[in-house]
Amino acid sequence: MIKTLNRFMIVITALAILITACSAAPTATTSAPVPTAVAVSPKPTAAPSDPSTSSALAPIKSDWFAVYAKAAANWNITADAGDVNKFTITPKTPSGNEKKVFVLYPRKSSAYDTAISTILDVFYNKKVPATFTIVNFDRKNDKGLAALGLAESLKSDLIFSMGSESTDFVYLNYKGKSIPVVTICSKDPVLLNYVKDYNTGSGTNIAFTSLNVPVEVQMAYLKQLRPNLRNIAVMFADSNTSSKETQVKPLKDASSVYKINVIDVVVLQDAKAKQELEAAMPGVIDEMKKTDPSLQDSIFWITGSTPVFNEIATINAMAGKIPVLSVVPDVVKEGDASAVLSIGVSFESNAYIGALYGSDILLGVAKAGDLKVGVVSPPDIAINFKRAKAIDLKIPFSFFESASFIYNYDGKTVRKGGEEVRQP
Repeated sequence: MIKTLNRFMIVITALAILITACSAAPTATTSAPVPTAVAVSPKPTAAPSDPSTSSALAPIKSDWFAVYAKAAANWNITADAGDVNKFTITPKTPSGNEKKVFVLYPRKSSAYDTAISTILDVFYNKKVPATFTIVNFDRKNDKGLAALGLAESLKSDLIFSMGSESTDFVYLNYKGKSIPVVTICSKDPVLLNYVKDYNTGSGTNIAFTSLNVPVEVQMAYLKQLRPNLRNIAVMFADSNTSSKETQVKPLKDASSVYKINVIDVVVLQDAKAKQELEAAMPGVIDEMKKTDPSLQDSIFWITGSTPVFNEIATINAMAGKIPVLSVVPDVVKEGDASAVLSIGVSFESNAYIGALYGSDILLGVAKAGDLKVGVVSPPDIAINFKRAKAIDLKIPFSFFESASFIYNYDGKTVRKGGEEVRQP
């Protein structure tokens, strides 16, 4: 009842946005389908948050590891004196019977900052007694094997594999071993052939979660936004195998059914993403104009490739009035350096599911191999009305109603995680 009233008040206070943003929205003729494989516990209703403190980082000296200050406040975070790729996290109020959690990182990513902060918040709020050892194996096989050896020598009770690269490494090198594993910030395990379906556990020591939304669901939303959609320029890094297999390939497979032209925008060298995007996008826009001269039925679609979505400001500048959407809700954020819209799974939502899975395993409530694939449904929708206004994009009312994250015409947060956010 409280949550219903909160959402009602959000609609009332944001009515001014809707009058302008939705007045010319295309009428939705179909409802977006919902995937049937769902293993999600609802998030607790949160009090309105203060946007000035929610995403500030704690003062940690590291070129790969970061935690939000709000999450870090309840923990002691210690860098290893002899290893720059290792951190230890312990509760400020220890219980004396902490479980040992090992977290395997492949590299730096802002997605992992969000994920580890979410895990720490969930464990603190649920009073799960735990200590954490965080190790970055830097995508090197020998370091990864050494890290897994360390996890065993520490007699860890659980491993979180952070990111698709860590999950792939663990799947190839630790499946069927003694320590249970939960995947975080990782692409769809069914599409990657790690498990056969969404409704059955892996039967091994690994519990999987997914960052993906089925392409049929994505297309249903896109057709509401652009009923006559003709071109999708799909943006990805060649180095990101999981994005190619679980996001790009399904989109191309579906494009013939929907009679949509899919154009690749590929970053070949991660370190030169900005230069490559600046060079490629004008040609892509010329290609779009062949079937859509006015560019009213074309979009740019950013996948979960970090080198690409980190260049959102560059992409916006090159795209002009063409909408830039993302499968990653975290790319929709405050200000102008933001995608206009996302229908996907946020890193926070995925990590929340993973943290619940980890908690249940540690507390003996569940076994890793019995847990279904953790899927977020319905998907997280994020909208930046400042960007929408700048490109004259009308947002369907149904998108606003179900959005988890909304940024107003000033680019400020007014809804986060489905809850109202107070502006100072």
